Amino acid sequence: MKLNMVSLGPGDYELITLKALKALQSCDAICIPTKSANNSFEKSMTYKIVKKLMDEFSFEKTIIPMYSPMRFKQEDWQRQVDIVFDSFKLYEDLCFVTLGDSAVYSTVYYLLDIIKEQNRAIYDNCEVIPGVTSFSHASAKVKKPLCVGDSSFIIRPLHKRKVPFTTVYMRPKVGMQTDIIKDKKDIYTFENLNYEGEEILNYKKERVDKYMTLFIDFV
Repeated sequence: MKLNMVSLGPGDYELITLKALKALQSCDAICIPTKSANNSFEKSMTYKIVKKLMDEFSFEKTIIPMYSPMRFKQEDWQRQVDIVFDSFKLYEDLCFVTLGDSAVYSTVYYLLDIIKEQNRAIYDNCEVIPGVTSFSHASAKVKKPLCVGDSSFIIRPLHKRKVPFTTVYMRPKVGMQTDIIKDKKDIYTFENLNYEGEEILNYKKERVDKYMTLFIDFV
């Protein structure tokens, strides 16, 4: 039993990652959110991306509609989780798709929080597949970097003045101490991601040992 949370990217189906495409090709069924109460996909960009991928790469999958009215209410997320649980009675391998990247303002982690509480086995066997963000794509469109050198960039919801925030610390110097990082709550150290010697630690290392190190202090 496997659940894949698949990021589709920022609206252009060609910006999906190879890993995400392989997950869609190998799964038994794809859960696709829709804002229509009648489960129609007529206005769904998410469905259109999946349909283009199926057409271009010649594969077909059962589509499971998931009504998602974007009200940010617990009962809406619970209904979607219930659909996932019921779907596992019929299928072994499911994909749930989301626009953009799952880590940025996505439904994915609302659902995973519930799944973690209600079915730990599914949660433990779930994989989140990242994708291209809208702001990364926008940056590429105008050929301007979001950050370069020692600059940084900030993502902020426009409708709020004071908000909790996640901080990413990158480009450290090998040998430097990390006491400058004041962790708020839930900080991780990532070393050599996707390379030999990859290590993910659920705490802040006191000293930087590898150039390819980043720290994330999650909200």
